[in-house]
Amino acid sequence: MLYLLDANVLIDADRDYYPIDRVPEFWDWLLDQAAQGRALMPIETYEEVVLPRSTNPGLLENWLIDNRNEMVLDEAVDPALVVRVTELGYASDLRDEEIETVGRDPFLIAYALADPSNRVVVTTEHSRPSRRRANRHVPDVCRDFGIRSINTFEFNQELDFRTDWRSVQ
Repeated sequence: MLYLLDANVLIDADRDYYPIDRVPEFWDWLLDQAAQGRALMPIETYEEVVLPRSTNPGLLENWLIDNRNEMVLDEAVDPALVVRVTELGYASDLRDEEIETVGRDPFLIAYALADPSNRVVVTTEHSRPSRRRANRHVPDVCRDFGIRSINTFEFNQELDFRTDWRSVQ
């Protein structure tokens, strides 16, 4: 199974519960999962994190830059799948500002759609089925396409992330 990571998984983990400088075990484990081909980021997702702060990167951006070759999925997206996800998952007539709101989520979902029985999207977004057009959330669009999506904690459980705090004392 390949777990495809949304940008918010890394951003929220670093900001809220696994800061790189305080819980390095998580980030080492994530690199190990990437090395095994189990957890990767599409290039578009990588760029969502790195490019906005490329002139003044923080710890997360530097970690991603240093580990780009390990973390980024070595695969090109199928443009037809991106169009399909955008038009059927969001709307076929999105305005420019709506396309900006959607961001790169259609790319993430398109990578999963390339092999939905063997790929899972990991995101911190919550299902909001009443949302429409550009305001739709990743889990809802994934569900429409028969793609499984899970949150960070489900991902950690499925891939058995653990740290032994006693060994640090």
